[in-house]
Amino acid sequence: MAIIIKSSFVWLAFILVLAGCTTGGSSGSFPGGAVKKSDSGGFYGGDSAPANKQRDFDLIPDAIPKHEPLSRTGNKPYTALGQSFKPLKSSNGYIKKGIASWYGTKFHGRRTSSGETYDMWGMTAAHPLLPLPTYVRVTNLDTGKKIVVKVNDRGPFLHNRIIDLSYAAAHKLGIANHGTGRVKVRALDPDNYFGSDDFAESSSIVGSTDSVKGYQPSSVADEYFIQVGVYSEFGNARSMRNMLRQKGHPIYPSSEQENKAQGAPYKVRIGPFQTVDTASTVKRTLEQLLGQTLMLISEQ
Repeated sequence: MAIIIKSSFVWLAFILVLAGCTTGGSSGSFPGGAVKKSDSGGFYGGDSAPANKQRDFDLIPDAIPKHEPLSRTGNKPYTALGQSFKPLKSSNGYIKKGIASWYGTKFHGRRTSSGETYDMWGMTAAHPLLPLPTYVRVTNLDTGKKIVVKVNDRGPFLHNRIIDLSYAAAHKLGIANHGTGRVKVRALDPDNYFGSDDFAESSSIVGSTDSVKGYQPSSVADEYFIQVGVYSEFGNARSMRNMLRQKGHPIYPSSEQENKAQGAPYKVRIGPFQTVDTASTVKRTLEQLLGQTLMLISEQ
């Protein structure tokens, strides 16, 4: 059973979150999110789960991705808790793994950063960088459960959380009772969002990166890679890799023997890149060169 944390430090953090909203020029109140502490949960700023939980959350339909114009508010650079954020101009190819939290009664009925009203029973979420609105698929990495939500708010900003789900979305995903959960967040294209997205990311990456001018290997936890293709024959993968290397792209891993040792399917990836913006720019260039849609992958 979650308890309410009432320390002066936590209240100060909550006040700073609201102050960050004003400083950054975005509308609405930023969610602080549910947090896990030791063996018991807690909610910042007096946030909590609703008293009446008697609902069949599986019957709540997922959000349906559709094309929408960017919201008038919430898409400009802003500051929260002493951190500066510059929202992405596009969600194309965005994939990230990390910890999700959720927010509930404290913010229910308030205006979100996009100008919409927050409904803890709706399938929505808050994200620090994705354009508002963006539709994303969130996968529970411990259970495989998937949901689709609409990102219409800003947050979270504490404890390296990557997304704040509405209470209903968190419950449907199976993390509401724990306060947090390990997830994968994938931005969706409204024209093509059906099907599984797990195969291409099922195995880990090993090896080293080619040293190429203009590319800087990332030293932080988040790294972005462009997956050019997955091949059943090593010779085909080697041909593609050689062509990309000749054009100055860093192949990952660089060693053919390391790549071959992994066995089929053979993946051809370039990177890593330190930011999703840089990776997206290179991805668009490669798509024009190859005449095909490529996949942007985030590894932690």
